[in-house]
Amino acid sequence: QVQLVESGGGLVQPGGSLRLSCVTSASILSIDFMAWYRQAPGKQRELVAGITTGGSRNYADSVKGRFTISRDNAWNTVNLQMNSLKPEDTAVYYCNAIKLGGSYWGRGTQVTVSS
Repeated sequence: QVQLVESGGGLVQPGGSLRLSCVTSASILSIDFMAWYRQAPGKQRELVAGITTGGSRNYADSVKGRFTISRDNAWNTVNLQMNSLKPEDTAVYYCNAIKLGGSYWGRGTQVTVSS
């Protein structure tokens, strides 16, 4: 069982930045893959960015060049640095962990991009 707790969401103006963090209850080194997803009202949940134990990263085309995912092994944390935010980035952002075939989710954190 892996528990995930997200933080860092909020309201930001277009062009601004936010940093999301996800703390895991398990050693992050034991987790095969960690990712950030988002879900906007009326839309399906989509993958935003993911990172493997080895450090390989992948991003949705819509966030490439603006978002950066990283792992902090010492603090069992995965971060999502979001720059040049756009109104279409508004969504609830969820942390996800894949460990031994199991998939675990956090409760989400709201990100609102609006002037």
